[in-house]
Amino acid sequence: MKTINEIRQEGMEVLLKELGPGDTERFLTSLQKGFGDYTRDRHTWLPSEMDEIVSNVHNQQELRKDEKKE
Repeated sequence: MKTINEIRQEGMEVLLKELGPGDTERFLTSLQKGFGDYTRDRHTWLPSEMDEIVSNVHNQQELRKDEKKE
């Protein structure tokens, strides 16, 4: 009978071989349970006004233009 560590090691090897490192990471991340209540909490970290959202997008675009010039 295999130990749990042997099973984990074998599973990781199979995942990496079949999915590659990027998709293996995405798969493993998808198994983790989230926390909190997105619907309730999003107002604390998302801008609430459309003008603020548009302004943030424009600011990011300007920063990217400046970075390309350097």
